[in-house]
Amino acid sequence: MEWLVTLVGAAVVLIILRDVFHTLWHPTRHGGLSRAVMSLLWRLSTRGRRSSRTAGLAGPVGMVTVVATWACAVAVGWALVYWPHMPEAFSFSGTLKPSEHSGPVDALYLSLVTVATLGLGDIAPSADWLRIVAPLEALVGFTLLTATVSWILGIYPALARRRALALRISQLRRAEPAERRPASDASAAVLGQLAADVARTSVDFLQYPESYYFHDGPGDISLALALGYAADLAKRTGRAEQADAGSAAAVLATALDDLATVLDERFLHTGGPRQRVLAAYARDHGHP
Repeated sequence: MEWLVTLVGAAVVLIILRDVFHTLWHPTRHGGLSRAVMSLLWRLSTRGRRSSRTAGLAGPVGMVTVVATWACAVAVGWALVYWPHMPEAFSFSGTLKPSEHSGPVDALYLSLVTVATLGLGDIAPSADWLRIVAPLEALVGFTLLTATVSWILGIYPALARRRALALRISQLRRAEPAERRPASDASAAVLGQLAADVARTSVDFLQYPESYYFHDGPGDISLALALGYAADLAKRTGRAEQADAGSAAAVLATALDDLATVLDERFLHTGGPRQRVLAAYARDHGHP
């Protein structure tokens, strides 16, 4: 029975480490726990009457919740590894009575101290295998801290690129004259750069799928609101007589198709064409 509890604790730790790996370091997959937590918070924040303030908190609160879940689950998992072997496999300081400090709370205390790399030393492993396992927990704690920092450093630049793309599309829309002369007047270079930015956003959604659950905000920095104009621009420019402008418009349309595919496969699941996917994306981010 003791080893069964230990194995359960080890399984919990391995499940969390797998989730961290697929969330941060495996670009073609994402962690099941992190995705489930952030998706749930997103749905709760957008249920009923939408509030941009509430939706804007979904992403940051989701990240904090995921990291806290990782840390707590690792601490509990390692506590389950220690608990069945207390007190005989541990040494205690002179002020502590082993028989009084061998419960689940003490095992959790030891696990929290170890994962936080505090190393207080009042309870320390004495069995040979535990003297190897305990430092591994400290290493996992340091890995979680590093993972959290790398996650933040990855997601927020991706958000900045997404909002910059939305602002660029908005600038093109506002710069267009009121009489809406044919969009072929837009240079091929501008459309080519726009296509490259759309492609980069597709990669960001693949690399950091949790970034989907961050609300862009209203107006010019909302990509969900701006993509409709980009699709219209590609369509109108594609009918132009200039070969360069037509080719650039075709590349932009293809980039938008790829982005719609990523959004639909990862988040929306409409199974429809690009127009339907982009409309669903806009609705999901508060733009009916």
